[in-house]
Amino acid sequence: MKILVTGAAGFIGFHLCEKLLQENHEVVGLDNINDYYEVSLKYDRLKELGILQTDAQLFDKLATSSRYKNFSFLRMNLEDRENLSELFESQGFDVVCNLAAQAGVRYSLENPYTYVDSNVVGFLNVLECCRHNNIKHLLYASSSSVYGENEKTPFSVFDNVDYPISLYAATKKSNELMAYTYSHLFNIPTTGLRFFTVYGPWGRPDMALFLFTRAIDKGEPIKVFNQGNMSRDFTYIDDIINGIKIVLNNPPELKDKEDKHAPYRLSNIGNGSPESLMDFINAIEKGLGKKAKKELLPMQPGDVPQTWADISELEKLGYKSSIKIKDGIPKFIEWYKSYYN
Repeated sequence: MKILVTGAAGFIGFHLCEKLLQENHEVVGLDNINDYYEVSLKYDRLKELGILQTDAQLFDKLATSSRYKNFSFLRMNLEDRENLSELFESQGFDVVCNLAAQAGVRYSLENPYTYVDSNVVGFLNVLECCRHNNIKHLLYASSSSVYGENEKTPFSVFDNVDYPISLYAATKKSNELMAYTYSHLFNIPTTGLRFFTVYGPWGRPDMALFLFTRAIDKGEPIKVFNQGNMSRDFTYIDDIINGIKIVLNNPPELKDKEDKHAPYRLSNIGNGSPESLMDFINAIEKGLGKKAKKELLPMQPGDVPQTWADISELEKLGYKSSIKIKDGIPKFIEWYKSYYN
């Protein structure tokens, strides 16, 4: 297939591109390479895919990979409606994986407009391009944050998610509603992927694993919220990519336009079992051979004490989560030590 992956310089997007390329799909990667976290990491991910930084820095210019003959990359903002439309028209994509978004729950408290521009306006542009260019399946990143303070566990895609507690979560919920509308009106198969705390090599520096590893390694204190009484459905990147691949190959069933059922699906992608934050920290300590200095703090606004994915719907398609933190964290730390010398 010919696949557009937006957010290709991001953590999940980079790993997805690599996997798709190894399976001989033709891939075009798109990213605006914003400075939400260190851009050097984004350029280094692209370098792994054979794209030089000098080429990746240029806006609206397609760069070809020196490593994969079936990969090219374009720096572009999703808000750029005109150039995005031209890209879709010229490339003839079969499938779109929209992983580009302004990420981060806490950052959305400080920079709300950025989230609406990227996650709402940008997503609308993607939907319009899919509508006018015969896209066979649109996958897009939603988030476990849409569940808010949901007290029922595990979190199911059939649960009510009308009460987001951060603007980031609200934009992800809006993406799901917008996708449903386009599936219903224009018969576009869409799948929303609710990711649960993804970690692994090449991960995001603003995520807990990266922040904790860096601080513990330097002998600095780590911030442990809610006095450490938290658990997360930590999901290793390889499981996430396998889940995306399964969904990619199983688009929601197309129905007749008279049928009220739209070709629309939501999927949780997680580990399927939460693990405690303290066990997570212990695994990092063990991997580094250093003890953490813990600064115990109250719960932050927009945060939740537990996430837990009900992955039964995805398991029906053949998904199986296989990597626990005791195995996944050492792989991250091995990469971290190598990357930072």
